[in-house]
Amino acid sequence: MTDSYSGPETPDHRSAAHYLWWLTISQRRRVAGGAVIGTLWMVCLMLPPYLMQRAIDDGLQPGETGVLVAWVGALVGVALLNAWLGIMRHRIMTRVRMDATFRTIEVVVVHSTRLGAELPRKVSVGEVANIGAGDVAQMSQALTITGPGVGSVVAYLVAAAVLLSVSVPLAVVVLLGVPLLVAVVGPLLGRLQGAENKYRGQQGALTAQLGDIVGGMRVLNGIGGKEMLAGRYLRGSKALQAEGYRVGAVTSWIQSLSVGLPALFLALVTWLAARMAAEGTITIGTLVAVYGYVAVLVVPVSYFIEGGYDLTRGLVAARRVVRVLGLKPSVEDVTKLRPAPAAPATLHDVDTGVELSPGRLTAIVSVRPAESAAMVDRLGRYSASAATWGGVPLAEIALAEIRSRIMVADNDADFFSGTLRSVVGGRSEHTGRSVAQALQDAAAEDIVQALPDGLDTPIQAQGSNLSGGQRQRLRLVRALLADPEVLLLVEPTSAVDAHTEAAMAAGLGRARAGRTTVVTSTSPVLLEQADTVCYLVNGRLVAAGPHRELLASAPGYRALVARGIHESVTDSTPAEEAFR
Repeated sequence: MTDSYSGPETPDHRSAAHYLWWLTISQRRRVAGGAVIGTLWMVCLMLPPYLMQRAIDDGLQPGETGVLVAWVGALVGVALLNAWLGIMRHRIMTRVRMDATFRTIEVVVVHSTRLGAELPRKVSVGEVANIGAGDVAQMSQALTITGPGVGSVVAYLVAAAVLLSVSVPLAVVVLLGVPLLVAVVGPLLGRLQGAENKYRGQQGALTAQLGDIVGGMRVLNGIGGKEMLAGRYLRGSKALQAEGYRVGAVTSWIQSLSVGLPALFLALVTWLAARMAAEGTITIGTLVAVYGYVAVLVVPVSYFIEGGYDLTRGLVAARRVVRVLGLKPSVEDVTKLRPAPAAPATLHDVDTGVELSPGRLTAIVSVRPAESAAMVDRLGRYSASAATWGGVPLAEIALAEIRSRIMVADNDADFFSGTLRSVVGGRSEHTGRSVAQALQDAAAEDIVQALPDGLDTPIQAQGSNLSGGQRQRLRLVRALLADPEVLLLVEPTSAVDAHTEAAMAAGLGRARAGRTTVVTSTSPVLLEQADTVCYLVNGRLVAAGPHRELLASAPGYRALVARGIHESVTDSTPAEEAFR
């Protein structure tokens, strides 16, 4: 029972029930051990009533003190055995729950990283957060039925058999009474499942809304709107509160019945046994034993009800996990892969006609910025396309190889919380000199100097304690330190002033000299640094060359980069018109 969780596997997420079953069979040896120990514990709880019966009937006789001492000693021994079994049962079931908890967290995190940037487009942040905050605990608790739950069934059958040897009417009451109690609670469990589903959905939406408010507080302070969003959140909180009351009402009935019905059941059986003792049908010791059997039977009956309650909540939680695990990335590896180019090679975007020569800084200028951003997604293989790399279709190259050599640096790429050093360092170790050089190239030295602890200053999630321009420069620092073979930058200087932009442009050219680099921008400062500028109209390449040559030869390009008011390119050249 000392084996530990060994890592993620492929989960069965066809349904919530299949997922809970997968969590169970993934640790089948531990679960089997818990079922055995739980059964022994439950069955051994039936021994004290029997020993008390023998002590009363056999030991409370004149001159039978030795017999009484022997039965009392046996009773003490059984009590110690039950205590040990209870400890072992609790330990094993705790391990079962912890294994299920961390196994679920592992598979959700692995799948979330597989989805990458697509995750927030497909599911709310609140829903994912609630999986880690509450759903894993509910699913893990549901697995408790594999231990005491199995033991409860066996103990129920043993108690019925023992009572059958005492009295058929008592056995009939037990055999029919317990299913009747479970049937009474069953409809409530169905209501609870529906209420829990609705409550968890509203809770996820409200959590996501709170995250949006906190993350956008800086913007809200500037443009207003805090009161409106706060009011919307308050209304959502009240609706969630009302739904929580509904869940609580159903839960209170289930919990009250789980305590009250077994007590009534105990009273009924005890009354029947007492009448039999008064009539002389059974002995006083047997009466005590019957009371003990039925009192012990309250434990498995309670487990039946609590197990159904836990299973209902576990299925609700598992549905949320299954929904996330069922999401698929839009781009995946094909069955038959080809090797990537061994050396730097030309990237060709078939959709636009753009070719990116290795070792050069290429700028992409588009009348519609979304078109250049879409081209970057294709070249980084974040969307499907016919793009090639050294003549090999990107779709036939392993995604892991592409991710390790081609990096897309979005203008709104996320920041994780941590020290500034870890935020810009990523997964690689960097020397103080390399970090300082990247800060200089990205014109970000003043950011470090202004922070109280320099590179060791904590940065909040999403960089919420930084300005937009600071975040943009630090994104460039992070990209430069990653030093990929191919770097694709989307509008890397859009949030900084002209002076800082000029410093960033010069630093980018210096840092990426001889490395394949692409920037999408209409900034003349950046375009001056480019070896080649590709000008797109309606998603197609219409002109390519140095910035100054395009200024002279393409009026539409000149109007666009000069921030002209006619960005529809009404004075296009014949070459440009041919691609319309």
